[in-house]
Amino acid sequence: MPHYLCHEQPDLLDFETTVIASRPGAVVLARSALHPGGGGQVPDAATLTHAHGAARITGIAAEGDVLWHLLDEPLELSGDVHVAIDAARRSTVAQLHTGTHILNALVYQRFAGALVTGAQINADGTARMDFDLPEADNDALRLLEEPVNEVIRSAMDVRTYYVSATEAKSTEGLIRSLSVAPPPTPDGTVRIVEIGDLDRQACGGTHLTNTAQSRPIRIAKIENKGRRNRRVRIELV
Repeated sequence: MPHYLCHEQPDLLDFETTVIASRPGAVVLARSALHPGGGGQVPDAATLTHAHGAARITGIAAEGDVLWHLLDEPLELSGDVHVAIDAARRSTVAQLHTGTHILNALVYQRFAGALVTGAQINADGTARMDFDLPEADNDALRLLEEPVNEVIRSAMDVRTYYVSATEAKSTEGLIRSLSVAPPPTPDGTVRIVEIGDLDRQACGGTHLTNTAQSRPIRIAKIENKGRRNRRVRIELV
């Protein structure tokens, strides 16, 4: 499959699969609907039920094109297994990732196209975004909390589609990171996340399908990180 299964079937949270490679504490699955993480987003977690019991998938390690699913026990498994993705964790991360896109869109519009210099989206309901904003007033950034929540309440649809890597690079505003761009998928395309008429940008993370599925967001803290960077910390409330 040229795209992540979690992108193609975002509601697939329980599935059957087969272990095709194993080593102590890690397995490779014939198919996986877990998001492996990346771009500042933590990976999915899940429960893997096997012939002799169950183990927790706590992370994913990429080795080339192979995704090793890390277990909380030093097991070596084989055969058919059932995987149940942690739905609450997936939902929390998707809410935060969509929320960071809303924040990003407002900063990009209101602060002269300021780009992202870093991000971290956690499973505990918190996230941060770093922006290239050397002259920004921190109080002006704090005032974005209500506009972010206005977008959440307005129930904008969130949709995804793919464009060529050439189009992604040549279209202003599709790539918002100062130094890093989402890598193309194996078929050479780039995934775009679009939020109503507010925003569209390249992204490989998990998202909601409508902004109203999110809890409200609070801007918890703004920090100066060096001469240029402003770090905006948000949390779900």
